[in-house]
Amino acid sequence: MNINIETPYPIVDYNKLTDNINEMAELAQNNECKIRPMIKTHKSPDIAKMQIKAGAVGLTVATLEEAETMIDKGIKDVFIAYEIIGRIKMKRLSKLMQKANISVAVDNIDGAKRLNNFLKEKNMKLDYLLEINTGLDRCGVNYGKPALKFVKKIKKECPALNLKGIFTHAGQVYGVQTLDEIKKIGELEGNLMGETARLFRENGLELKIISVGSTPTVKYSSLNPEVNEIRPGNYVFYDNIQIGLGIILQERVAFKIRSMVISKTSSDKVIIDAGSKTLALDQGAHGVELVNGFGLVSFNGRIREDLIIDHLSEEHGFVISKKDYIDLEIGDMIEIIPNHSCVVANLFDKLVLKKEDNYSLIDVAARRKVRIVNDE
Repeated sequence: MNINIETPYPIVDYNKLTDNINEMAELAQNNECKIRPMIKTHKSPDIAKMQIKAGAVGLTVATLEEAETMIDKGIKDVFIAYEIIGRIKMKRLSKLMQKANISVAVDNIDGAKRLNNFLKEKNMKLDYLLEINTGLDRCGVNYGKPALKFVKKIKKECPALNLKGIFTHAGQVYGVQTLDEIKKIGELEGNLMGETARLFRENGLELKIISVGSTPTVKYSSLNPEVNEIRPGNYVFYDNIQIGLGIILQERVAFKIRSMVISKTSSDKVIIDAGSKTLALDQGAHGVELVNGFGLVSFNGRIREDLIIDHLSEEHGFVISKKDYIDLEIGDMIEIIPNHSCVVANLFDKLVLKKEDNYSLIDVAARRKVRIVNDE
Protein backbone atom coordinates (compact mmCIF):
# COMPACT_ATOMS: atom_id res chain seq x y z
CA MET A 1 0.00 0.00 0.00
CA ASN A 2 1.27 3.48 -0.89
CA ILE A 3 1.48 5.64 2.23
CA ASN A 4 -0.60 8.41 0.71
CA ILE A 5 -2.70 9.28 3.75
CA GLU A 6 -3.84 12.64 5.02
CA THR A 7 -2.42 13.78 8.33
CA PRO A 8 -2.99 13.44 11.18
CA TYR A 9 -3.00 9.65 11.37
CA PRO A 10 -1.88 6.92 13.80
CA ILE A 11 0.94 4.61 12.77
CA VAL A 12 1.89 1.33 14.44
CA ASP A 13 5.34 -0.22 14.07
CA TYR A 14 4.73 -3.94 13.44
CA ASN A 15 8.13 -5.09 14.71
CA LYS A 16 7.84 -3.16 17.98
CA LEU A 17 4.25 -4.30 18.41
CA THR A 18 5.30 -7.92 17.95
CA ASP A 19 8.22 -7.56 20.34
CA ASN A 20 5.95 -6.03 23.01
CA ILE A 21 3.37 -8.80 22.66
CA ASN A 22 5.99 -11.56 22.79
CA GLU A 23 7.86 -10.06 25.75
CA MET A 24 4.71 -9.89 27.89
CA ALA A 25 3.73 -13.42 26.89
CA GLU A 26 7.18 -14.58 27.96
CA LEU A 27 6.87 -12.76 31.31
CA ALA A 28 3.57 -14.55 31.94
CA GLN A 29 5.08 -17.92 31.05
CA ASN A 30 8.15 -17.37 33.24
CA ASN A 31 5.91 -16.51 36.20
CA GLU A 32 3.60 -19.48 35.53
CA CYS A 33 0.67 -17.24 34.71
CA LYS A 34 -1.83 -17.25 31.91
CA ILE A 35 -2.22 -14.01 30.00
CA ARG A 36 -5.61 -12.52 29.19
CA PRO A 37 -4.79 -9.06 27.80
CA MET A 38 -7.08 -6.06 28.11
CA ILE A 39 -7.85 -4.96 24.54
CA LYS A 40 -9.20 -1.47 25.29
CA THR A 41 -5.80 -0.10 24.30
CA HIS A 42 -6.00 -1.14 20.65
CA LYS A 43 -9.63 -2.30 20.15
CA SER A 44 -8.47 -4.19 17.06
CA PRO A 45 -9.40 -7.81 16.29
CA ASP A 46 -6.22 -8.09 14.20
CA ILE A 47 -4.00 -7.20 17.15
CA ALA A 48 -6.10 -9.33 19.49
CA LYS A 49 -5.46 -12.34 17.26
CA MET A 50 -1.72 -11.61 17.41
CA GLN A 51 -2.01 -11.76 21.21
CA ILE A 52 -3.94 -15.04 21.07
CA LYS A 53 -1.33 -16.50 18.70
CA ALA A 54 1.38 -15.49 21.19
CA GLY A 55 -0.30 -17.49 23.96
CA ALA A 56 -3.20 -15.46 25.38
CA VAL A 57 -5.94 -17.76 26.72
CA GLY A 58 -8.63 -15.22 25.94
CA LEU A 59 -9.29 -11.50 26.14
CA THR A 60 -10.30 -8.93 28.71
CA VAL A 61 -12.65 -6.19 27.55
CA ALA A 62 -14.11 -3.10 29.17
CA THR A 63 -17.37 -2.75 27.25
CA LEU A 64 -20.06 -4.86 25.65
CA GLU A 65 -19.14 -3.28 22.31
CA GLU A 66 -15.63 -4.66 22.67
CA ALA A 67 -16.95 -8.09 23.63
CA GLU A 68 -19.39 -8.19 20.73
CA THR A 69 -16.74 -7.13 18.23
CA MET A 70 -14.16 -9.65 19.38
CA ILE A 71 -16.64 -12.52 19.56
CA ASP A 72 -17.94 -11.71 16.07
CA LYS A 73 -14.33 -12.02 14.87
CA GLY A 74 -13.95 -15.50 16.33
CA ILE A 75 -12.63 -14.93 19.87
CA LYS A 76 -14.42 -17.43 22.10
CA ASP A 77 -13.22 -16.67 25.65
CA VAL A 78 -13.91 -13.19 26.97
CA PHE A 79 -13.87 -11.62 30.43
CA ILE A 80 -15.87 -8.40 30.70
CA ALA A 81 -14.03 -6.53 33.47
CA TYR A 82 -16.97 -4.28 34.11
CA GLU A 83 -20.12 -4.47 36.20
CA ILE A 84 -23.14 -5.13 33.94
CA ILE A 85 -26.10 -3.10 35.21
CA GLY A 86 -29.40 -2.49 33.40
CA ARG A 87 -31.70 -4.79 31.45
CA ILE A 88 -30.62 -3.54 28.02
CA LYS A 89 -27.02 -4.47 28.73
CA MET A 90 -28.07 -7.75 30.30
CA LYS A 91 -30.01 -8.71 27.16
CA ARG A 92 -26.93 -8.04 25.05
CA LEU A 93 -24.88 -10.06 27.53
CA SER A 94 -27.26 -13.02 27.30
CA LYS A 95 -26.85 -13.10 23.52
CA LEU A 96 -23.07 -13.16 23.89
CA MET A 97 -23.32 -16.04 26.36
CA GLN A 98 -24.78 -18.17 23.57
CA LYS A 99 -21.76 -17.53 21.36
CA ALA A 100 -18.73 -17.66 23.66
CA ASN A 101 -17.37 -18.44 27.12
CA ILE A 102 -18.22 -15.27 29.03
CA SER A 103 -17.41 -14.13 32.54
CA VAL A 104 -18.16 -10.75 34.12
CA ALA A 105 -17.12 -8.54 37.01
CA VAL A 106 -19.19 -8.32 40.19
CA ASP A 107 -18.52 -6.05 43.17
CA ASN A 108 -21.80 -5.31 44.95
CA ILE A 109 -24.82 -7.22 46.25
CA ASP A 110 -27.45 -5.07 44.57
CA GLY A 111 -25.85 -5.44 41.15
CA ALA A 112 -25.37 -9.17 41.66
CA LYS A 113 -29.04 -9.63 42.60
CA ARG A 114 -30.20 -7.71 39.53
CA LEU A 115 -28.03 -9.86 37.29
CA ASN A 116 -29.08 -13.05 39.09
CA ASN A 117 -32.78 -12.24 38.66
CA PHE A 118 -32.34 -11.61 34.95
CA LEU A 119 -30.42 -14.86 34.50
CA LYS A 120 -33.11 -16.80 36.36
CA GLU A 121 -35.72 -15.43 33.95
CA LYS A 122 -33.61 -16.73 31.06
CA ASN A 123 -32.79 -20.03 32.82
CA MET A 124 -29.08 -19.23 32.45
CA LYS A 125 -26.01 -19.35 34.69
CA LEU A 126 -22.97 -17.11 34.45
CA ASP A 127 -19.39 -17.18 35.74
CA TYR A 128 -18.22 -14.11 37.60
CA LEU A 129 -14.96 -12.77 38.98
CA LEU A 130 -15.15 -10.78 42.18
CA GLU A 131 -13.43 -7.43 41.82
CA ILE A 132 -11.03 -6.78 44.69
CA ASN A 133 -9.99 -3.27 45.70
CA THR A 134 -6.23 -3.27 46.25
CA GLY A 135 -5.84 0.49 46.51
CA LEU A 136 -7.40 2.16 43.45
CA ASP A 137 -10.63 2.85 45.38
CA ARG A 138 -12.74 2.78 42.24
CA CYS A 139 -14.82 -0.40 42.04
CA GLY A 140 -14.24 -3.51 44.10
CA VAL A 141 -14.78 -5.20 47.45
CA ASN A 142 -12.03 -4.90 50.05
CA TYR A 143 -9.57 -7.79 50.09
CA GLY A 144 -9.52 -10.55 52.72
CA LYS A 145 -12.45 -11.11 55.06
CA PRO A 146 -14.82 -8.55 53.45
CA ALA A 147 -14.36 -10.34 50.12
CA LEU A 148 -14.99 -13.73 51.71
CA LYS A 149 -18.15 -12.47 53.43
CA PHE A 150 -19.38 -11.00 50.16
CA VAL A 151 -18.86 -14.24 48.21
CA LYS A 152 -20.70 -16.30 50.83
CA LYS A 153 -23.67 -13.95 50.53
CA ILE A 154 -23.62 -14.18 46.73
CA LYS A 155 -23.48 -17.96 46.90
CA LYS A 156 -26.53 -18.01 49.16
CA GLU A 157 -28.63 -15.36 47.44
CA CYS A 158 -27.57 -15.51 43.77
CA PRO A 159 -27.54 -19.14 42.58
CA ALA A 160 -27.35 -18.15 38.91
CA LEU A 161 -23.90 -16.67 39.50
CA ASN A 162 -20.90 -19.01 39.72
CA LEU A 163 -17.68 -17.79 41.34
CA LYS A 164 -14.80 -18.34 38.92
CA GLY A 165 -12.13 -16.17 40.49
CA ILE A 166 -11.00 -12.81 41.77
CA PHE A 167 -9.38 -9.91 39.93
CA THR A 168 -7.97 -6.49 40.60
CA HIS A 169 -6.53 -3.48 38.84
CA ALA A 170 -3.86 -1.44 40.63
CA GLY A 171 -4.55 1.67 38.60
CA GLN A 172 -3.37 3.88 41.46
CA VAL A 173 0.12 3.23 40.11
CA TYR A 174 -0.49 6.00 37.58
CA GLY A 175 -0.51 8.44 40.46
CA VAL A 176 3.13 7.82 41.48
CA GLN A 177 6.39 9.00 40.01
CA THR A 178 9.19 6.57 40.92
CA LEU A 179 10.04 2.98 40.02
CA ASP A 180 10.38 2.14 43.70
CA GLU A 181 6.78 3.23 44.31
CA ILE A 182 5.65 1.19 41.30
CA LYS A 183 7.40 -1.90 42.66
CA LYS A 184 5.80 -1.47 46.09
CA ILE A 185 2.32 -1.12 44.60
CA GLY A 186 2.87 -4.15 42.37
CA GLU A 187 4.12 -6.33 45.22
CA LEU A 188 1.24 -5.20 47.45
CA GLU A 189 -1.24 -5.94 44.64
CA GLY A 190 0.06 -9.50 44.34
CA ASN A 191 0.28 -10.05 48.09
CA LEU A 192 -3.26 -8.85 48.81
CA MET A 193 -4.64 -11.07 46.06
CA GLY A 194 -2.60 -14.00 47.35
CA GLU A 195 -3.79 -13.42 50.91
CA THR A 196 -7.41 -13.33 49.74
CA ALA A 197 -7.02 -16.49 47.63
CA ARG A 198 -5.55 -18.40 50.60
CA LEU A 199 -8.38 -17.24 52.86
CA PHE A 200 -10.93 -18.46 50.34
CA ARG A 201 -9.22 -21.85 50.10
CA GLU A 202 -9.11 -22.22 53.88
CA ASN A 203 -12.88 -21.74 53.84
CA GLY A 204 -13.51 -24.33 51.16
CA LEU A 205 -13.71 -21.98 48.17
CA GLU A 206 -11.37 -22.87 45.34
CA LEU A 207 -10.65 -20.17 42.78
CA LYS A 208 -9.75 -21.02 39.20
CA ILE A 209 -8.47 -17.50 38.51
CA ILE A 210 -6.46 -15.04 40.62
CA SER A 211 -5.93 -12.20 38.18
CA VAL A 212 -3.94 -8.96 38.29
CA GLY A 213 -3.81 -6.11 35.82
CA SER A 214 -1.88 -2.88 35.05
CA THR A 215 1.09 -2.71 32.68
CA PRO A 216 3.39 -0.90 35.15
CA THR A 217 2.87 -3.32 38.06
CA VAL A 218 2.42 -6.66 36.33
CA LYS A 219 6.01 -7.85 36.49
CA TYR A 220 5.89 -7.44 40.29
CA SER A 221 2.34 -8.54 41.08
CA SER A 222 2.70 -11.71 38.98
CA LEU A 223 5.58 -12.91 41.15
CA ASN A 224 3.18 -13.90 43.92
CA PRO A 225 2.78 -17.70 43.64
CA GLU A 226 -1.01 -17.48 44.15
CA VAL A 227 -1.46 -15.22 41.11
CA ASN A 228 -2.15 -17.26 37.96
CA GLU A 229 -3.37 -14.72 35.41
CA ILE A 230 -2.29 -11.28 34.20
CA ARG A 231 -4.33 -8.72 32.23
CA PRO A 232 -2.03 -5.94 31.00
CA GLY A 233 -3.28 -3.73 28.19
CA ASN A 234 -1.15 -0.69 27.41
CA TYR A 235 1.97 -2.82 26.83
CA VAL A 236 1.09 -3.53 23.19
CA PHE A 237 1.76 0.11 22.30
CA TYR A 238 3.14 1.84 25.40
CA ASP A 239 3.08 5.66 25.41
CA ASN A 240 4.54 8.82 26.87
CA ILE A 241 3.02 8.22 30.31
CA GLN A 242 4.79 4.84 30.49
CA ILE A 243 8.01 6.64 29.55
CA GLY A 244 7.30 9.21 32.28
CA LEU A 245 6.83 6.41 34.81
CA GLY A 246 10.18 4.91 33.77
CA ILE A 247 8.58 1.64 32.64
CA ILE A 248 10.10 1.68 29.14
CA LEU A 249 12.46 3.67 26.95
CA GLN A 250 11.24 5.84 24.09
CA GLU A 251 12.29 3.35 21.42
CA ARG A 252 9.89 0.70 22.76
CA VAL A 253 6.75 2.67 21.85
CA ALA A 254 4.96 1.06 18.90
CA PHE A 255 2.24 3.69 18.42
CA LYS A 256 2.71 7.26 17.14
CA ILE A 257 0.77 10.03 15.46
CA ARG A 258 2.04 11.60 12.25
CA SER A 259 1.17 15.26 11.94
CA MET A 260 2.08 18.14 9.63
CA VAL A 261 3.11 21.73 10.30
CA ILE A 262 0.36 23.90 8.80
CA SER A 263 1.24 27.37 10.06
CA LYS A 264 4.21 29.32 11.41
CA THR A 265 3.31 32.59 13.07
CA SER A 266 6.56 33.36 14.89
CA SER A 267 10.16 32.21 15.04
CA ASP A 268 9.60 30.02 18.12
CA LYS A 269 6.15 28.52 17.43
CA VAL A 270 4.42 26.42 14.79
CA ILE A 271 0.91 25.07 14.45
CA ILE A 272 0.31 21.40 13.60
CA ASP A 273 -2.84 19.67 12.37
CA ALA A 274 -3.17 17.45 15.45
CA GLY A 275 -5.37 18.92 18.18
CA SER A 276 -7.34 17.52 21.11
CA LYS A 277 -9.50 15.42 18.76
CA THR A 278 -6.32 13.62 17.73
CA LEU A 279 -4.07 13.63 20.80
CA ALA A 280 -6.67 13.86 23.61
CA LEU A 281 -5.89 15.85 26.75
CA ASP A 282 -4.25 13.35 29.12
CA GLN A 283 -1.08 14.43 30.84
CA GLY A 284 -1.08 11.81 33.58
CA ALA A 285 -3.60 10.26 35.91
CA HIS A 286 -5.01 10.76 39.40
CA GLY A 287 -3.86 14.36 39.55
CA VAL A 288 -0.20 13.70 38.76
CA GLU A 289 1.34 15.14 35.60
CA LEU A 290 3.89 12.63 34.32
CA VAL A 291 4.74 14.33 31.03
CA ASN A 292 5.57 17.72 29.59
CA GLY A 293 2.96 18.90 27.11
CA PHE A 294 0.64 16.76 25.01
CA GLY A 295 3.03 14.30 23.40
CA LEU A 296 6.69 13.63 22.72
CA VAL A 297 7.84 15.06 19.38
CA SER A 298 10.29 13.51 16.95
CA PHE A 299 11.50 15.07 13.69
CA ASN A 300 13.57 13.38 11.02
CA GLY A 301 13.68 10.23 13.14
CA ARG A 302 15.08 11.92 16.25
CA ILE A 303 13.30 12.68 19.54
CA ARG A 304 13.23 16.42 20.10
CA GLU A 305 12.76 17.15 23.77
CA ASP A 306 13.35 20.83 23.03
CA LEU A 307 10.01 20.91 21.19
CA ILE A 308 6.90 21.03 23.39
CA ILE A 309 3.29 20.59 22.30
CA ASP A 310 2.31 23.37 24.66
CA HIS A 311 -1.47 23.38 24.26
CA LEU A 312 -4.25 22.15 22.02
CA SER A 313 -7.43 23.38 20.49
CA GLU A 314 -9.75 20.89 18.80
CA GLU A 315 -7.96 20.72 15.43
CA HIS A 316 -4.69 22.55 16.17
CA GLY A 317 -1.60 21.82 18.21
CA PHE A 318 0.75 24.59 19.33
CA VAL A 319 4.40 23.51 19.24
CA ILE A 320 6.89 25.80 20.95
CA SER A 321 10.65 25.59 21.36
CA LYS A 322 12.78 25.81 24.47
CA LYS A 323 15.24 27.69 22.30
CA ASP A 324 14.87 31.17 20.81
CA TYR A 325 13.77 29.70 17.48
CA ILE A 326 12.06 26.64 16.04
CA ASP A 327 13.54 24.81 13.06
CA LEU A 328 10.24 23.45 11.74
CA GLU A 329 8.67 24.85 8.59
CA ILE A 330 5.26 24.62 6.95
CA GLY A 331 4.83 21.19 5.38
CA ASP A 332 7.28 19.43 7.70
CA MET A 333 6.11 16.07 9.05
CA ILE A 334 6.58 15.20 12.71
CA GLU A 335 5.82 12.08 14.71
CA ILE A 336 4.29 12.27 18.17
CA ILE A 337 4.35 9.67 20.93
CA PRO A 338 0.95 10.35 22.51
CA ASN A 339 0.67 10.72 26.24
CA HIS A 340 -2.01 8.01 26.49
CA SER A 341 -2.21 5.60 23.57
CA CYS A 342 -5.46 3.95 24.73
CA VAL A 343 -7.61 7.07 24.40
CA VAL A 344 -5.85 8.23 21.23
CA ALA A 345 -6.32 4.94 19.37
CA ASN A 346 -10.01 5.12 20.27
CA LEU A 347 -10.30 8.36 18.27
CA PHE A 348 -9.55 6.63 14.94
CA ASP A 349 -11.47 4.19 12.76
CA LYS A 350 -8.25 2.66 11.42
CA LEU A 351 -4.58 2.35 12.30
CA VAL A 352 -1.76 2.38 9.77
CA LEU A 353 0.42 -0.71 10.33
CA LYS A 354 4.02 -0.32 9.15
CA LYS A 355 5.93 -3.54 8.49
CA GLU A 356 9.37 -2.73 7.11
CA ASP A 357 8.54 -0.56 4.07
CA ASN A 358 5.02 -1.93 3.65
CA TYR A 359 1.89 -0.28 4.99
CA SER A 360 -1.60 -1.66 5.61
CA LEU A 361 -4.75 -0.54 7.38
CA ILE A 362 -6.27 -2.33 10.36
CA ASP A 363 -9.67 -1.59 11.86
CA VAL A 364 -10.18 -0.15 15.31
CA ALA A 365 -13.40 -2.12 15.13
CA ALA A 366 -14.34 -1.98 18.81
CA ARG A 367 -13.92 1.75 19.33
CA ARG A 368 -16.62 3.09 21.60
CA LYS A 369 -19.76 4.27 19.89
CA VAL A 370 -22.92 5.59 21.52
CA ARG A 371 -25.64 2.99 21.01
CA ILE A 372 -29.35 3.70 21.09
CA VAL A 373 -31.13 0.42 21.82
CA ASN A 374 -34.88 -0.04 21.90
CA ASP A 375 -35.59 -2.18 24.96
CA GLU A 376 -38.46 -4.33 23.73
